[in-house]
Amino acid sequence: MTMPTSPRPQAVITGAGSGIGLHGTAALVKRGWDVVMAVRDPARADRAIEQLQMDRRHLSVIPVDLADLRCVRAFAAAVNAGGRSLDALVCNAAVYMPTLRQPLFSAQGYELSMATNHLGHFLLIQLLLEKLAGGSGGDVGGGGAAAPGQQQVQHQVQKRLVVVGTVTANAKELGGKIPIPAPADLGDLSGFAAGFRAPVTMANGKPFKPGKAYKDSKLCNMITVAELHRRYHAATGIVFCSLYPGCVADSPLFRNSFKAFKAAFPWFQKNITGGYVSQSLAGERLAEVVSGEAFGTSGAHWSWGNRQKQNGQPFVQELSRQGSDPALAQQLWELSSNLVGDQS
Repeated sequence: MTMPTSPRPQAVITGAGSGIGLHGTAALVKRGWDVVMAVRDPARADRAIEQLQMDRRHLSVIPVDLADLRCVRAFAAAVNAGGRSLDALVCNAAVYMPTLRQPLFSAQGYELSMATNHLGHFLLIQLLLEKLAGGSGGDVGGGGAAAPGQQQVQHQVQKRLVVVGTVTANAKELGGKIPIPAPADLGDLSGFAAGFRAPVTMANGKPFKPGKAYKDSKLCNMITVAELHRRYHAATGIVFCSLYPGCVADSPLFRNSFKAFKAAFPWFQKNITGGYVSQSLAGERLAEVVSGEAFGTSGAHWSWGNRQKQNGQPFVQELSRQGSDPALAQQLWELSSNLVGDQS
């Protein structure tokens, strides 16, 4: 017996109130999806929905502070309590605070960039993975497989977990080699192993560098995708992938950057490097990776490259030594599990 298909698949997108997440939401809705918008500021998200004239019938706005693991658990509980299936989880939200002189800390006492960008998403993935696997024919600890005699055909879509990465965290690319403030480097993860609480503020246990903290957290994101693929793809059929949509030089991600940088960076990317990508185009590319047939390769890091060309095609970008190291990925997984499980 074949179960009837639901009219629209559903995705959860973090950081959906602005930037790539907002425009990715709009693009998915146009492609026939419903989206749960995970946002820090529901009022701002509401204004953005009005501005883009998005169809509210296909949107749900739920507040979440990814830096606070208690909020992440509450958000995941709300999603899991819903009767709808989950067809895609998009980990997009991020904070970047390069002007900080001293680190900021999350509610659990972790450096804020890593807490928001990596640890919050890492916990969210753990809490929603079983729901995402449901109906995919797979199982991540029970509850995901179809009952005897039934075929779980809920939507004509492939389940996907997509993480927005960055070129600046990948040493295989020019942007990842820039030494200011320092390239992404997790070292031996001694900072995580030491509990990652003050005075420890960096994954490698070395002194705090705010720009590098962001790069390290995004490297953790991309490593997590690779480890998810190794652990769960064969059992669940879920496609785990990351992407770099090009340089969104006017992204709200840069709201906390130096004023001169915010003024000059978009011009530089448009006129000198040719790397500039608009927020709307980046959102379209995100939606393509979530829903397009061409992006069904699990474990891939998709990129549109550092220079944008008309009709330029995406490709699978090789990751750095750390980004592709299975031993480091397993260590990161275990240490991250310890950190998100510690609520004291």
